[in-house]
Amino acid sequence: MDITMFDFNLPDELIAQTPLLDRTASRLMVLNPMTGEVKHETFKHIIDYFQPGDCLVLNDTRVLPARLLGEKEETQAKIEVLLLKEVGNDTWETLVKPAKRVKKGTVVSFGDGRLKATCVDETDQGGRVFQFQYEGIFYEILDALGEMPLPPYIKEQLEERDRYQTVFAKHEGSAAAPTAGLHFTEELLEAIKQKGVHVTFITLHVGLGTFRPVSVDNILEHDMHAEYYEMTRETAELLRSVKANGGRIISVGTTSTRTLETIAQKHGDFTKASGWTDIFIYPGYEFKAIDGMLTNFHLPKSTLIMLISALAGREHVLAAYQKAVEEKYRFFSFGDAMLILEGEKQS
Repeated sequence: MDITMFDFNLPDELIAQTPLLDRTASRLMVLNPMTGEVKHETFKHIIDYFQPGDCLVLNDTRVLPARLLGEKEETQAKIEVLLLKEVGNDTWETLVKPAKRVKKGTVVSFGDGRLKATCVDETDQGGRVFQFQYEGIFYEILDALGEMPLPPYIKEQLEERDRYQTVFAKHEGSAAAPTAGLHFTEELLEAIKQKGVHVTFITLHVGLGTFRPVSVDNILEHDMHAEYYEMTRETAELLRSVKANGGRIISVGTTSTRTLETIAQKHGDFTKASGWTDIFIYPGYEFKAIDGMLTNFHLPKSTLIMLISALAGREHVLAAYQKAVEEKYRFFSFGDAMLILEGEKQS
């Protein structure tokens, strides 16, 4: 399956650089996966497409201020380190720029030596493993010295750190936000519950997969990076009940989708589970867990657009993206949203 099948033309000016003041003011494109029909809404009206008995599943991971700017101790060369995941006691897998300056044994200092890191291993594509040294509590030091790890296509400074967190963010560990969840406010979630729609949470800590482009022509040769997930017993029981009663499971974001599908694949049902997933969903995949999903607008030739193409059909997705470009929707992390769901708007 050739990667060019998932390409489209995206003008740079449609890449959203800053979040809207009101989270619910984003535009919402509703795509019927069966017919390809699209409707144009405002995000706050998403509630009209849910039915009592449905279940919304959100990712409650919390983004770490994981971007550290430091200096190589020997030469004072500037080094940028992006924490991806903890792989041992105070040991982290990271991305480094410029990677060529950092070899095994290199020591990088941050915040006038308040935090130091020694490179203990090299991985592919600019990856390095660091052992950190510090006094005190690591996450408090990281909160003081680190910056939010905004994707490289966002050039503007983020004035409020919390705008790159969902309002329900709880479990620290992500190198990027589950951006489909950024559109919700506590008030909107409460209104959704009042309608009789269940709201529940899973956790997937977003890692290297978010930053790693597909570098092969045949997507079947692409290797996904593993990310850690958890589902509680309470969430599993709720999801089984929703399915048994004919409700729809609607995942918020590709991260929630990948977690739900991983668990359904491994266990044949929803169950309390945790582990690492490298699931790669592309057209031809048969969904076992979800009935619909909410997502943002994604990069050309990305694994994310491949995932939604598996759910709604590549032709439908690319046609909808063409309409999004024509209608000047805002793309990527701080952009607008797409709801992929069969069914009519409810009064």
